[in-house]
Amino acid sequence: MSQTSERGATFGEVFAVREFRVLFGSFALLIAGDSIKMLALSVLVYAQSGSPGLSAAAYMAGWLPYIFGGMFLLSLADRLPPRALMIAGELVRMVVCLLLAFAGLPVWAMLALVLVTGLFSPVFGAARSAMLPDVLPGDAFVLARSLMGVTSAGAQVGGLALGGAFLAWTGAHGALAVTAVLSLAAALVLRFGLPYREARRDGERGAVRTTLRVNRELLADRRVRGLLLAGWLPVLCLAGPEAMIVPYMGGQGEAGVVLAAAAVGMAVGEFTVGRFAAPSLRERLSLPLAVLLGVPWLFFALEPGMVWAAVLSACAAAGLAYQLGLQRRFLEAVPEHVRGQAFGLQSAGLMTGQAAGAAIVGGVGELTGPPAAMVIGGAAGVVVALVLFRQLRGPARPIRGR
Repeated sequence: MSQTSERGATFGEVFAVREFRVLFGSFALLIAGDSIKMLALSVLVYAQSGSPGLSAAAYMAGWLPYIFGGMFLLSLADRLPPRALMIAGELVRMVVCLLLAFAGLPVWAMLALVLVTGLFSPVFGAARSAMLPDVLPGDAFVLARSLMGVTSAGAQVGGLALGGAFLAWTGAHGALAVTAVLSLAAALVLRFGLPYREARRDGERGAVRTTLRVNRELLADRRVRGLLLAGWLPVLCLAGPEAMIVPYMGGQGEAGVVLAAAAVGMAVGEFTVGRFAAPSLRERLSLPLAVLLGVPWLFFALEPGMVWAAVLSACAAAGLAYQLGLQRRFLEAVPEHVRGQAFGLQSAGLMTGQAAGAAIVGGVGELTGPPAAMVIGGAAGVVVALVLFRQLRGPARPIRGR
């Protein structure tokens, strides 16, 4: 793969690696299953409580623990064998879904169960992310991340569609049972498809203390900190306007079309930049693509209808491909023995930032109305991208051999 890393990899070469196909397939099952689970849980909570607020909280409950797991538990991603961690994550998800479906838990217990078990989600995800550069070094790793991004968007849309179908056919309990089956299937794929790999580092006493120490070391490194902020802040400014789509569009059907268009835009952007841009060009595109995250939202000052809102949302989400230009530099900046925790910190910050962006722009929307809040969020995104131009711009000279 050394020659591949110099001249730029291809999707065919990435898919030729068996371990990647296993990681790819299990990831698709995970994303689809999580989409079904959170949709079914939201419906189940609403059926029991009649509360729209609790229903919305249930839908977001799977993401909220990322900030706490990311702060206190991420060192486990480097201290335990990665295959065992990923399998454990799938089995935990399976047990949670079965309990939610058949244990007859009250609403508070269901939410508590999802929140507590979700604390370990960043650890399981970090093990998967850190394994990618082990099986696909160099530029192949960046393409693998591109494919994971495309898969995430497609699996979310597919999972929500399947979730809606199973909710109609079997009810919330049946949909949760389906998610349990998907989790079991993913665990079997990982167990029999991946070879055993040892942990990256010897275990130290105190997972929480180690996580806090390594997080401080990573954030103290100027290069790592800059790349983390470049990955987190522009996405925060995208998540805020996206959170306003439902109140902006009013009807759920129209909002669903616009949100689906955003997912498609994300997939197209990731695929196009990953497939057609050379490695050095991909890194130089990071800055203009990050700016693109904010620009389309400025046109919501004209209060476009559903069709143009969908087009603008898709264009904005396509800018998420800017992160592909950061991946190689981030991998090189991070010490190998804490790679799992570094990727986990990156993901935890993304999840936390999206929640914060939605909350901030949501608060602005209460004061100004959705269109103005979306414009403000878009303008903030453009400003943030320009402020981070040193971190976002690619190397001054072309990468040797590319």
